[in-house]
Amino acid sequence: MKVCGLRDPEQAAAVAGLGADAIGVIAVPSSPRWLEPPQRPALFSAVRQARPGVLGVLVVADPADGELDALAPAAGHQVVQLHGAETPGRCRELRQALGGGVALWKALRIRDPEDLQQAAAYAGVVDALLLDAWVPDQLGGTGHRIPTDWLEGFRPPLPWWLAGGLTPERVPAALEALAAAPPDGLDVSSGVERAPGDKDLERVERLVAAVAAFRQDPPS
Repeated sequence: MKVCGLRDPEQAAAVAGLGADAIGVIAVPSSPRWLEPPQRPALFSAVRQARPGVLGVLVVADPADGELDALAPAAGHQVVQLHGAETPGRCRELRQALGGGVALWKALRIRDPEDLQQAAAYAGVVDALLLDAWVPDQLGGTGHRIPTDWLEGFRPPLPWWLAGGLTPERVPAALEALAAAPPDGLDVSSGVERAPGDKDLERVERLVAAVAAFRQDPPS
């Protein structure tokens, strides 16, 4: 389970301590959850100290070649999540440029069931996919959901995370609907927030409890 859009190191550490497996930091300036580059290392460090093994995920969109230094793991993250319009070819270029120091995840914004056919093209060039609902002019954290009936039987050739409008209340029904072919992980942001970037720890705790009933692996 990944909780995304953290901005405060103390709060990020608390979320990790409650049982999140990954913590996401937004590196897209247009997002209300954006965290400035100088503040990112302290947040990722706080997460590591609170619970070693929790993945730090840096979320970017269409990074230019001149921006790649900021994606190196020196900031403390282990994963770069691409949330823009990156093609499989561009993902391959980024993987070569970044080397083996970080894993690469690709977010796909799903507008209709046919969009799921994109998944196979990313096999071999990224380490995992994240499916989010398509909303015009917004890259994520919108609270919009992907209809679960679109995802029944979805079995891409690489691990995948489900995002989009997930809350502690909605998670059980979503995972029950996908029990035959469940996602490898869940990504939550607005569903556990008081305001963009400000997480409600009580809701995070409820989310962890909701996911625990469906886990197929022991929590890290």
